[in-house]
Amino acid sequence: MKTIFIVGSSRSGTTMMGRILGRHSAVFTFNELHFFEQLWDPTGSKQALSPDEAAWLGARLLTIQRDGYYTQKDPWIYLEEGKQLVRNLGKLIHPLTVFKAMMDYETNRNGKQVACDQTPRNVLYLREILDLHPEAYIVHMIRDSRDVLLSQKNRWRRRFLGGNAMPLREIIRSWANYHPITISMLWNSAIHSADKFRDHPHVFQLKFEDFIMEPKGRLEQLCAFVGLEFHLDMLQVTQVGSSHEYDKQEQTGIRQTAAGRWQRDTINQFDLAVCQYMTRPNLLKLHYDTPSYLDATPLQLMAARLTWPVKISVAFLLNINRVRNLYQAIRRRWDLPKSEEILQGN
Repeated sequence: MKTIFIVGSSRSGTTMMGRILGRHSAVFTFNELHFFEQLWDPTGSKQALSPDEAAWLGARLLTIQRDGYYTQKDPWIYLEEGKQLVRNLGKLIHPLTVFKAMMDYETNRNGKQVACDQTPRNVLYLREILDLHPEAYIVHMIRDSRDVLLSQKNRWRRRFLGGNAMPLREIIRSWANYHPITISMLWNSAIHSADKFRDHPHVFQLKFEDFIMEPKGRLEQLCAFVGLEFHLDMLQVTQVGSSHEYDKQEQTGIRQTAAGRWQRDTINQFDLAVCQYMTRPNLLKLHYDTPSYLDATPLQLMAARLTWPVKISVAFLLNINRVRNLYQAIRRRWDLPKSEEILQGN
């Protein structure tokens, strides 16, 4: 079965692109499944599962998909279906095989032929994905780090802008996760991780801003790349998911105001300056403008270094139960060279 993985830094347009592709008659777009890290540890010593363990993993994936990541139910409800989808996989089953089987099962169940996963953090697991799905297509969404930062800073507002499924604990976690150093590190890590595969024949890089400004032409290119017939109606998605504006269920199309918000922002200059300093090499490589008025001062960098340890400590406590292997999760996210530079004050 053809599979598409939409990846990138969080708040880079992955959900939007998943919804656009999901409007194609052949494509079934999944919710964010968070299989890598949260349900499977790639360095774990026990790689093979018994049929019962595999069925339980399949049931967990099914409740995330059908009930939502924030509102998932007891996997026991889907255990019989979990047993069904792993029935012919053997006596010792690899977790990645269960993941693929669930995607094929759910796509077929919905009468579609192409599975589309749009979990952003999968950008950190491209090697594992391409090993599992050598025929898969990767769509790497790239967005200006400063717009990503502003969207992440306001992410807690989603509950009040139309994201009613966002529980209070997620609002608190979103607040704790935000700091200009943290967001900049994560953005750099996503760029560096995907850059290793930029020449891979099944990897398509798409800048969010290019797509917003020319959605028809860019989507035609993407459809040709993944082997889908382009339909103009694919662009008629509802305008939802923004961290800055209320959801507009009655309006469809691509919201062009989502690009370049950092250039119009007047109240987050401190955060934007730190972000531009930390991500400048990648911004320049990707042909983004880095104006001098956003050059961070030594005082701003010192203030960022002083406040970051407190925020990252709280974030650590709130996220510790969300990953299978905390060390590996941190290692994949940590943009070491630039992070050490700013934390040491160089």
